[in-house]
Amino acid sequence: MTEEATMTQEKISPDSVNNPEKKPAPNFIRHIINEDIQTNKHGGNVATRFPPEPNGYLHIGHAKSICLNFGLALEYNGVCYMRFDDTNPSKEDIEYVESIMRDVRWLGFEWGEGNLRHSSDYFDQLYDYAIQLIKRNKAYVCSLSPEEIRTYRGTLTETGKDSPYRNRSIEENLDLFERMRLGEFNEGEQVLRAKINMQSPNINLRDPVIYRIKKMTHHMTGDKWCIYPMYDYTHCLSDMLEGITHSICTLEFEDHRPLYDWVLDELQTPCHPQQIEFARLSLNYTVMSKRKLNELVINRYVNGWTDPRLPTISGLRRRGYTPNAIRDFCERIGVTKSDTCIDMALLETCVREDLNTSAPRAFCVQRPLKLIIDNYPADQVEYMEAPWLTEKPELGVRKIPFTRELFIEQEDFMETPPKGYFRLQPNGEVRLRYGYIIKCISVEKDPITDEILAVHCTYDLETRHGMPQSNRKVKGTIHWLSANHSIPAEVRLYDRLFTVANPDSAGGDYKDHLNADSMIVLKDSRVEPDLATAKPEDHYQFERLGYFCADEFDNNAEHLVFNRTVTLRDTWAKVEKKGK
Repeated sequence: MTEEATMTQEKISPDSVNNPEKKPAPNFIRHIINEDIQTNKHGGNVATRFPPEPNGYLHIGHAKSICLNFGLALEYNGVCYMRFDDTNPSKEDIEYVESIMRDVRWLGFEWGEGNLRHSSDYFDQLYDYAIQLIKRNKAYVCSLSPEEIRTYRGTLTETGKDSPYRNRSIEENLDLFERMRLGEFNEGEQVLRAKINMQSPNINLRDPVIYRIKKMTHHMTGDKWCIYPMYDYTHCLSDMLEGITHSICTLEFEDHRPLYDWVLDELQTPCHPQQIEFARLSLNYTVMSKRKLNELVINRYVNGWTDPRLPTISGLRRRGYTPNAIRDFCERIGVTKSDTCIDMALLETCVREDLNTSAPRAFCVQRPLKLIIDNYPADQVEYMEAPWLTEKPELGVRKIPFTRELFIEQEDFMETPPKGYFRLQPNGEVRLRYGYIIKCISVEKDPITDEILAVHCTYDLETRHGMPQSNRKVKGTIHWLSANHSIPAEVRLYDRLFTVANPDSAGGDYKDHLNADSMIVLKDSRVEPDLATAKPEDHYQFERLGYFCADEFDNNAEHLVFNRTVTLRDTWAKVEKKGK
């Protein structure tokens, strides 16, 4: 399936959001919006925005914000702007811009014509508003060094003290700010600060910097500007210029809300959006800090931002997570004011439930062991029928070649098995799924290494799947593939990135807890012949093994690569229980 087709298929409509069979769960933000609509606040309109900074790839935490902002706009027949907060050219890159737009669209959301915005679109207006603040004696150019500004700012327990430049005249501030814009000063020599209250208990109101010098080329505005506005100043004015009604952000911006309101109040803007904060998403067995994710990428602990072990949306997509599963996850965790850490098992449950009813079934032998059926005709080929997906009979059946020489999983045979082992063993019987019952009669070994080279068996002709005698009971069933007809594939077994639930608080450096087995590459695996045409992002349930996805970048007709999305069951539950 092509990328365009996938996006079209997953795109969300207002009808799907308002599906009466699955109404969105109530939360405090919906209560606020419902009340605003009833009182005709904002004229009964709903306008939201998703404002990512293009300095990295989006992660699962951003997916919650995407689903919330775009979902509310759809639910209330409003608009959601896609706005890039591109005020820091030292960290931003067009690669990140393109990846963010791709991720939002892949999740099923579209901003619509005319609704793609950039903070840089408003640089001229933002500059004019800064001039207004200076003229109202509400902003001044400060010549303290960055270190001095931090010192003068004070702490949570000590108030700040006024900058010696705080009482510059309006005329001097206008002149200095213009000279800043013209590039007469070096970076760090001058900043423009809001004049609020250096004794405020809220540190964000202690004359925050609203403009700084950065002599860098901007990916949107080129070299037009060498001064750039700060986020807190830019965000509220961008919201106002777009007519945002509900500016939804995460809880760390709660202490910034007074500054948000101060800027709009001092400028007496015609529109005053309402900032509403909700708890950000925290997920165990990973890290969500963009700084730490960047560190993992830069220092090659992972293979780039799209590594399937990362919680980035691009990484989850490559691993095989579906937009539907991620949207379902975001809806299940809800929207609250309380910080909580969500169990990774819930995200895995969401994708299991989605793929269980949508992913075709197939056989894969990850670590092949040769099995020879001595009494089966050497030149005979039978085709065993198996459903692609029981829930969707319209997909039909797949025909799996059955021959004298097969491959089975190495772990499905043991010479000296423990008690309770019901797979193949000497003189033991198992059923080959969709095939015959076989019995092990001998083992072929390397005379030097004692490595098992092949297992010899006989089969019972009367026990073919579907025949009257096929209901003879044996305790074990294993999967298999024809040695001659199956095709080679590389299988990548992905697991959780960290061995502990809370790598940030488990002692030592968080990187000390990286899971050495988070990616195991099996280059000699085998899959059914029908999978030869598997295209990137095609999903399958490899029976008995888990859910897998053809790799987005590396899979091709000459070299099949399948990534494990998730195991069939939560294999970490026992580990966590044992740890307790």
